[in-house]
Amino acid sequence: MGKSALYRYKVDNVPITLQPVFYLYSYFVALILFVYALIVHFTSKIEIVGQEHLDAQRNYIFCHWHTFMPLYGSVFLRNQSQVWMQHPFWFMKSIHLFLRFTGVKKIILGSTRHSGRQAADELVEYLKRGYSTVLLPDGPSGPALVAKRGMLHISLHSQVPIVPMQFRVSKFVESNGWDRKKWPIPFSTIKVQIGNPIQVSVANLDEAYAEITDALG
Repeated sequence: MGKSALYRYKVDNVPITLQPVFYLYSYFVALILFVYALIVHFTSKIEIVGQEHLDAQRNYIFCHWHTFMPLYGSVFLRNQSQVWMQHPFWFMKSIHLFLRFTGVKKIILGSTRHSGRQAADELVEYLKRGYSTVLLPDGPSGPALVAKRGMLHISLHSQVPIVPMQFRVSKFVESNGWDRKKWPIPFSTIKVQIGNPIQVSVANLDEAYAEITDALG
């Protein structure tokens, strides 16, 4: 399938004639991903370090590199108090469904160059209401391991601190995409490092950016 065809439709404008196949495909892939995540989660040794940095009574903006998406999905299967901003194109519907299976409250459609500003504004309103979120600062299309500054402005306007996360896994398969996603193999050891929450202000934008990118590894 060519790139133009791949980006022809978004999740909310798939023609009605294609919707049966679209939903069948999306739910099928989402269920496969969810079963895979369950198997990895319950067969692997998972070590989470740094949870003491977090206040259970407040919300956060968690962030990690795009390459760790499969690891996050395999470790954190309960996301009931979260709202996520996600790429709006049709092929992402399975990811949206997977996130909903894990309890994510709402999927906001938008990303860089695709109604990203409006989506970020909507996300800020949810953060102000006490929801958390997860941002991938080098997404949606890279370059890998280079953080965009949009996360700073979401944190600044919502006054919700950013929590950097790192993942390490003993056994994995790496995909060929720009982000080199790391897919954990069952019976692995997965280590998660949760960093200190970083409060962003007008006065410390550059310092916060440096601190966050350093903590992301």
